[in-house]
Amino acid sequence: MPPRSAEASRKTKETDISVSVHVDGSGKSDIATGVGFFDHMLDQLSRHSLIDMTVRAKGDLHIDDHHTVEDTGIALGQALAKALGERRGIMRYASIDLAMDETLTRAAIDVSGRPFLVWNVSFSSPKIGTFDTELVREFFQALAQNAGITLHVTNHYGANNHHIAETCFKAVARALRAALEPDPRQPHAVPSTKGSLKG
Repeated sequence: MPPRSAEASRKTKETDISVSVHVDGSGKSDIATGVGFFDHMLDQLSRHSLIDMTVRAKGDLHIDDHHTVEDTGIALGQALAKALGERRGIMRYASIDLAMDETLTRAAIDVSGRPFLVWNVSFSSPKIGTFDTELVREFFQALAQNAGITLHVTNHYGANNHHIAETCFKAVARALRAALEPDPRQPHAVPSTKGSLKG
């Protein structure tokens, strides 16, 4: 399998973002978005997917965090899509139930080329510190749309909103790790009867 690495950037009147990913990494991250909680979640995404990530984002944080979080998801998704190319030799599907203290969250992934998000996650508070909890969904919507993955995330239960958000990122990370692993039984094949995972 050739090296699976790529870069993506996005510059608008609202944000200036650059991203690099190495799918076959060790989970090293270098993240700076200006949004502390979001940096922490991206660190978790990198660490548990074993995808090395470098993210630099400057956004209109004087307004709110929305554009920075969403556009980072767009750029990360685009970088992943580039790194995966034709998606040959991958396992393609994966799911995991991930526990963290009182919280349990499931993520299921199809690296299909067809973007779709099913989001069954609720928060009991609009904020985690200063971070808007609704932005967790916005990030994964942008990531799924631009990476070309079908992503289902369900929080089964949980009381602490930080834990709920963190299990979403960790569960998606672990599912991504499994879905993107090389398939030793068909290392050069596109895992689809269509012969293509380009959507």
